[in-house]
Amino acid sequence: MHKFVFGWLIISLFLNACSEKKKSSDSKRVFNYNEMNGLSSLDPAAAGNFENIWPVNQLFNGLVQLDDSLNVVPCIAKSYFISEDGLKYTFHLRRDVYFHDDTCFVNARGRKVVAGDFVFSFSRLYDSRVSSALSLMTHFEQGNQGEKTGLVALNDSTLELRLSKPFNAFLSLLSMKYFSVIPHEALERYGDDFRKHPVGTGPFCFKHWEEGTKLVLLKNENYFEKDAQGRRLPYLDAVTVSFIRDRETAFMELLNGKFDMLSGADAFNINEVLDKEGNLRELYQSKFFLQKHTFLKTDYIGILVDTSLAVVKQSPLALKNIRKAVNHAFDREKLVRFLRNKIGTPALAGFIPKGSKSYDPKVVKGYSYDPDKVKTLLQEAGYPGGKGLPELTIHITDSYKEQAEFIQSQLAENNITANISVEKTSILRQAVNNGEYLLFKKSWFCDYADDENFMSLFYSKNFTPEGVNFFRYKNSLFDKYYEEALLVRDEQARKQLFNRMDSLIVEDAPCIPLYYDEVIRLVRHNVKGLGINAMNLLNLKTVRKD
Repeated sequence: MHKFVFGWLIISLFLNACSEKKKSSDSKRVFNYNEMNGLSSLDPAAAGNFENIWPVNQLFNGLVQLDDSLNVVPCIAKSYFISEDGLKYTFHLRRDVYFHDDTCFVNARGRKVVAGDFVFSFSRLYDSRVSSALSLMTHFEQGNQGEKTGLVALNDSTLELRLSKPFNAFLSLLSMKYFSVIPHEALERYGDDFRKHPVGTGPFCFKHWEEGTKLVLLKNENYFEKDAQGRRLPYLDAVTVSFIRDRETAFMELLNGKFDMLSGADAFNINEVLDKEGNLRELYQSKFFLQKHTFLKTDYIGILVDTSLAVVKQSPLALKNIRKAVNHAFDREKLVRFLRNKIGTPALAGFIPKGSKSYDPKVVKGYSYDPDKVKTLLQEAGYPGGKGLPELTIHITDSYKEQAEFIQSQLAENNITANISVEKTSILRQAVNNGEYLLFKKSWFCDYADDENFMSLFYSKNFTPEGVNFFRYKNSLFDKYYEEALLVRDEQARKQLFNRMDSLIVEDAPCIPLYYDEVIRLVRHNVKGLGINAMNLLNLKTVRKD
C-alpha cells in the first residue's frame, strides 16, 4: 500500500482517539510535512536534534516555553519566583494540565500533572544511557553522595529547583524539550518502548509511528492552552510526518499538495526553486510561499587542537598559523552566494551567529578570504609556499560534499592540499566524540536562547565525549570569561564577555566558521498561523488550514 494512502487510512480510522467527539471525514484539518533525516525517538530525553525535537514539541510541555521572539513565557508553570541569590527557582503550576489518555493510567484516562512528575522527569536526565543532557544537570544542586537535592516537590502544585551556582540562562535552559514532563506510569508500562509510545501533555497526542514511513499525531481535545479569544488550541485535527529521503520525490509531493511544508536548504533543490538572490522563482509563487528567518546556527569545520593527543601532535594543525592560514584560504561570501543562493550569512565575525545578542562584526573580527595572509602564515609556520605541508583530510557527510569540494579547490589554489572523506552521520559523530578526526564538518544550533550556549563548546570542562567541546580546546583566559558570564546579570557586561570569548576563538582558531544559517521553509498558501523563529522550533498548535 502506498505510504500516503496508509497515512490517511490511519487518520480516518483513529482521528478521535483523544476524544469521543466524532467528526465527518470531510472536515479533517491535517498538517503534513516531511522529515528526510528520519526520526530516532519520541522520548523528550532524546530530543537532541531537530528531527526528534519537532514532533516532541507537539507531544510534550515543560514548565516554560519560548515565544517566536524567543522570550521565556509560562507554560505548565503559571508563575515563578527567583531568589535574590539566584540559587532557588520556585514554580507554581497550573492545575488544569492533564496527561494524554492512555492505557498506562487507571481507566485509560490521563491524570493531572503534579510537581512530583517534574522531579521524576528531570531525574531521568542524570542517566547518560537515557539522555545526552547529563552536562546540563550539573547546574542543579546535588548532595555529597550525589543526592538530587536540587529537585524538590514542595506540594502537588509547587516545584522548587535549586542550583549549585547562579546561572543566568537557567529559564531558557528549561525551555529545552529535554525538560518536558512525563508520567512515571508510562515508563513503568512501556519501558524502553516509551521512545515509540510517548505519553505527554502537548497539543497533539501520539497515535501511530511506522518507523521510516509515517508518524501520526492526533488533536488533544483536552489541551490546556487557549488563544486570545478563549478558544482551545490546537486548531488542527492531526499532524502527519513522512520520511522520504529523496528530496526530488518530496518536492513533487509538495507540488501535488501531499505536503504542506518542506523545511531546510537541504530539503529541496535550491537552484531549481530559488534565484541567485535567494528569492522564490515566479514559477512556484502560485503553489507556495517562502518563509525565511535568521537562524541561531553556525556551520563550521572543527579542528582538533588537544596537543596531548598523538594525532594532533603529529599534525601541522597543531600550529596556530596553519589553522589561521586555512581560515583565510577560501571565500565564504562566494560559498554562500553561489552554493547556497544567499541562504545564510558568511561567517566573518567569529562563532556566535547573526541574530544573537552578542553578534557584533565591528567588535569581533573574523576571517575573510586573503591569499596574501595565507602566504605569510605558511611562511611563518615553516611551510613556504605550502612546500612540505602534509595533506589534510576533511571528514564530512554527503550533504556537504559540494561545499567541501569548493573549499578543497580554493585551498589548493593557496598551496594547501586537502582530501575529502565522506562518511555516515553516525560514524562521523562517534569519531568526533572520541577525538579521532583532525578536521570535521559540523553545525551548532542554539539549544536555548542564550549566547552562553555557543561559547559552551569551547569551555575546557566540556571536553567530549562527556561534553560538547569537540575541538578539545583549552584556554584559561577563555574559561575565566566564560565562568564570569555565568554569574553576571547585566546584559551589556555579558555581551562584552561573550565578545572577548569569541575574539579569543578567532585568535586561537580551533575551528573554521563557514556561515550563519537561515531558517527557510516552503509553505503552501492554505496554511495560516505557522510561526517562525530564530531557533527553528516548529510550533503547530496555532496553525490553521483553509
